[in-house]
Amino acid sequence: MSSTTVRATLQYSVDNGIPPDYYFYDPGPEVKLNPPGTDSHEVDIHDGWPQLNSFSADKQGFELHEFDPSFKDFDHDDLIKQVFYQQVIDFVKLHTGAKRVVVFDHTIRKRLPADLKAQTEVQRPAVLLVHSDYTVISGPQRVRDIVPGDADDLLQRRVAFFNVWKPLYRRVEELPLAMCDASTHEPDDMLRMDLKYRERTGEIYVMRYSPKHRWMYFPFMEPNHALILKTYDSEVDGRCRFMGHSAFEHPDTAPDAQKRESIEVRTMAFF
Repeated sequence: MSSTTVRATLQYSVDNGIPPDYYFYDPGPEVKLNPPGTDSHEVDIHDGWPQLNSFSADKQGFELHEFDPSFKDFDHDDLIKQVFYQQVIDFVKLHTGAKRVVVFDHTIRKRLPADLKAQTEVQRPAVLLVHSDYTVISGPQRVRDIVPGDADDLLQRRVAFFNVWKPLYRRVEELPLAMCDASTHEPDDMLRMDLKYRERTGEIYVMRYSPKHRWMYFPFMEPNHALILKTYDSEVDGRCRFMGHSAFEHPDTAPDAQKRESIEVRTMAFF
């Protein structure tokens, strides 16, 4: 991969007035599907390294910082939760000023079958869809789900969700992550998408295309780098509340590039 601006294709979603949907079961022939990610656009994705210190989770929606790479036990789920989660909590507190940080899950991403139904919670492929993980509805609901005893009190003050994304053992040579500078999207660019489970319906945001969107990435991230991605913020004072992101196929990826292995840890931060 060359470390300059690259032209690559991202999967946006059509704004047809109906929420896109994804079913985690066979809904039957009577259901008219409205899948996300059917609006492909070639966009410029800019190298973020030269501007590294200018990015802010509150403005652009993401930051990149040094991260202690010493933890190697990513094949042991219990050790991830016992040891690595605390590293992530300390990292988020340091860079956001949050008083309390709760980790609520993680996903290890490798190249796997694209069928979402065949994947585990722990291991999924990179998501080639422009999306943001929570909405104005599902953000507060997640707080109620994870910390039910304190939720009413905590939701009186600012809460923000941050994903921490980093390579596992080696640098990223394929399927890097692209972030949409949140200061370049309009609120209406975020489209609610329904996640249909048999027992409930969840929701995230996908995005409709706009030529105003400015995309950034950090080529060749190493295990001592970690991204903070803001996926929800309760504040409505003009700061970033949601940030669209997507993995993408880099056109200059070498044929013998090592397969990307990364971890994404989801946190909620209370202020």
